[in-house]
Amino acid sequence: MGVLYLVRHGQAPAHAYSTEPVAPDAAPLTDLGFAQARATGAELARQVGGFTATISGDLPRQRATLGGVLEAFGGSTERVVDPGWDEYSIPALPGGPSAVMYDNPTSYQQLLDGALIRWTQGGADEAETYPEYVARMSAAAQRAAALAGSGQTVLAVSSAGTITALVAQLWGVPAQSWPALARAMVNASITKVIVGRRGLTVVSVNEHAHLSATDVGLATFR
Repeated sequence: MGVLYLVRHGQAPAHAYSTEPVAPDAAPLTDLGFAQARATGAELARQVGGFTATISGDLPRQRATLGGVLEAFGGSTERVVDPGWDEYSIPALPGGPSAVMYDNPTSYQQLLDGALIRWTQGGADEAETYPEYVARMSAAAQRAAALAGSGQTVLAVSSAGTITALVAQLWGVPAQSWPALARAMVNASITKVIVGRRGLTVVSVNEHAHLSATDVGLATFR
């Protein structure tokens, strides 16, 4: 039996989600996001001695989070970049996604939820359909599981949508209910999956006590 730890990326600045061009030196995470990544690394170091393999998607916020987590392990572990763990591209929103939308989180979340529901129902406004996205994520999970053989421990850093899409698939959650799982996921939270003979089994989701304790105060949803 092996273990796959899934970590959501730390808090990222608005430009990380925009379709507008981003400056090469733009920060992939906020200062808080880097702190979240390091705190999660410290928590994982408390639970496990190390990782057989470490993986992230190809998005800057995912790669930066993996680096922050691994500081607690000396930072020398070899890192694999697997784009299969990348987040979905934000489905079409009225006016298109932009940094301005994040000024009103409630309004933005309502727009995003509506767009995601349309996407899961077959909306054809994106190059990648929802079934294609789930298939991509599932293939990435299987590649990670292959590294998590008996007694092995693997870390994968991804995003809220992709992690919860996997959980939804494993739990049989309808596609239209998946966005509710995604929006409840805390930045840099930990989800634990057991890899066994019967496949993947989710044993914990969205662990974030190490971020939300009153003496820490690092928990954010966006």
